[in-house]
Amino acid sequence: MAPRQPITANGDGTFTLHLQEEERALMATIVADLRAMLVENPDEEMLARLFPVARPDDPDAEAEYRELVGGELLSLRKARLETVAELAEATTLNPEQLAAWLGAVNDIRLVLGTRLQVSEDDDFSELDEDDLESVARSAYWYLGWLLEHLVEASASEL
Repeated sequence: MAPRQPITANGDGTFTLHLQEEERALMATIVADLRAMLVENPDEEMLARLFPVARPDDPDAEAEYRELVGGELLSLRKARLETVAELAEATTLNPEQLAAWLGAVNDIRLVLGTRLQVSEDDDFSELDEDDLESVARSAYWYLGWLLEHLVEASASEL
């Protein structure tokens, strides 16, 4: 039996999402949480990987960079999350919607990975569903799996 594909390219520029209800519920919850964090506290330390320092050696240049692109980056990330929230129950995506999903899943994974302090040495084989940290680590693993399939589907249409 072939492994389940959460998204497939339809060959006409559209993509079909094959997400289970639990996956859709997880995405809706995580998207809402990150959207709230971006709105209420965009300087939250857990968001640092979404807004990396461009000029660590020059505070003035870094401040200028933040002034120029900070608002645009924040708006882009919020728009991606809004698209995913609106399409949480969708079964078909167009290329722009797929790009929003891809970006939002990546952003969520970056934030969750920061919160969990994930490293390359982490082992995801021992997860305890009664432990909140293990549940979050399982969500992180799932998002990586979903991201991989979103990238593959996107690349198949190039």
